[in-house]
Amino acid sequence: MKKCTAARFLLTVVFAFALLAPLEAVELPGLFADRMVLQSGVEAPVWGKARAGDEITVTFAEQTKRVKAGADGRWIARLDPLEPSAQPRELVVKGPDGEARFADVLVGEVWLCSGQSNMEKPIGERRRQKPVFNAEEEIRAAGFPQIRLFRVKKIRADEPRDDVELAAPWTVCSPDTIDAIKFSAAGYFFGRKLHTELNVPVGLIEASWGGTRIEPWTAPEGFDAVPELSVFAVAARQPGAKVENTQPSSLYNAMIYPLAPYAIRGVIWYQGESNLTSGDGANYAQKMVALVQGWRAAWKSEMSFYYVQIAPFLYHVARNTQVASPEAAPILQEAQTRAMQLLPRTGMVVTTDLVDDLFDIHPRNKRDVGERLARWALAHDYARSDVVFSGPVFQSMEVKGQLAYLTFDHVHGGLITNDGKPPRWFVIAGDDGLFYPAKAVIEGGRVILSNPKVPAPKTVRFAWDEAAQPNLFNKAGLPAVPFRMDAGK
Repeated sequence: MKKCTAARFLLTVVFAFALLAPLEAVELPGLFADRMVLQSGVEAPVWGKARAGDEITVTFAEQTKRVKAGADGRWIARLDPLEPSAQPRELVVKGPDGEARFADVLVGEVWLCSGQSNMEKPIGERRRQKPVFNAEEEIRAAGFPQIRLFRVKKIRADEPRDDVELAAPWTVCSPDTIDAIKFSAAGYFFGRKLHTELNVPVGLIEASWGGTRIEPWTAPEGFDAVPELSVFAVAARQPGAKVENTQPSSLYNAMIYPLAPYAIRGVIWYQGESNLTSGDGANYAQKMVALVQGWRAAWKSEMSFYYVQIAPFLYHVARNTQVASPEAAPILQEAQTRAMQLLPRTGMVVTTDLVDDLFDIHPRNKRDVGERLARWALAHDYARSDVVFSGPVFQSMEVKGQLAYLTFDHVHGGLITNDGKPPRWFVIAGDDGLFYPAKAVIEGGRVILSNPKVPAPKTVRFAWDEAAQPNLFNKAGLPAVPFRMDAGK
């Protein structure tokens, strides 16, 4: 039955492509199609190609905008800011000799979902990946006609392209479609949370590719902004370079650049595992800066950018030819935390509590991942002051004799453990630099650490191991961020 449903859906997609093929006189990118969602509250661009000098008229929601195509045939019109609306309306683009009409267009919140396989992972089963928890129930419950899904086809290019290729055009979210097009589970749960909390239409654009590093997703201009990464800026512009998934900017050119300047509220990002297994975790923060700055430059917007910290996994066992130490993962996690401090309007989701199998690099709990990402958006983009978005973050240490008193930000009512046991995965060291497991006690918003072998504590580490699944949370149910005080020493 599922195979038949998928086949019927794919035939519908092919038929839709035939109907939406642009007329010769006025062409628009593949993002403009029936069932799309336009971003509310901003000037929404509509753009395309026509003959040089042609006048183009764009009509939507009682607005009419007129522009002329330039000498290269390119044109762009900008709609005045729109209010959110679930009313299906028509967007009409007219040229001298033809027109394009797009039906069932909604106005709401649009987000881009990108990264590697943990973003690409769908709700149902996928080759060599288990389905998410309660997958069948989640698929049956995915009837949200005001959530629209768009998937970019996985391709690469050695220079920026004008348009993306489509894995799936704008699609109404339903049990049949979300399963048929294999949409990102983390992206879907993020969008569903926004939709149910805000009661507005949500458009989700997925551009992801399993096994990819951050460099191919980064714009050349992003590398330019970080002097330490100049070698990647050169490689991204290398003429005649073989275009591979590892080539700097190759996925950006084909899968991200053509999406701009389509109006979006922000980006959610889930990536990092492939950079860890390549051995460059320590400079991942600078690569995140390049990624975010390059994308913001493409959209000419300081759009929000929320991302997921890599989850616990036995890298040095399962990937022992690539990862030699169980500390490689926390080093990359530390770089991800550092990126949040370097970049405004960013936020990070911690996943140390969301893994049920330390040998599965694709954790099955994507619902909490998506909903935690949505917490950042709700709190920062939609002024929801009641939403807690972060777990405890280490602030300072005070030493009194043999005791180390740690204070944290984002305790939100106090610190707890999710299993009622003493906090785990703290280690302390004295002047000799030797770390010992710490006895940990919660006292309000503080954690008190001690070990008889450390008479005068000097430094602390928390969750500093690839397998760490600590139990320290705030009362909002969000886990503490891994850290070490001795970074760079």
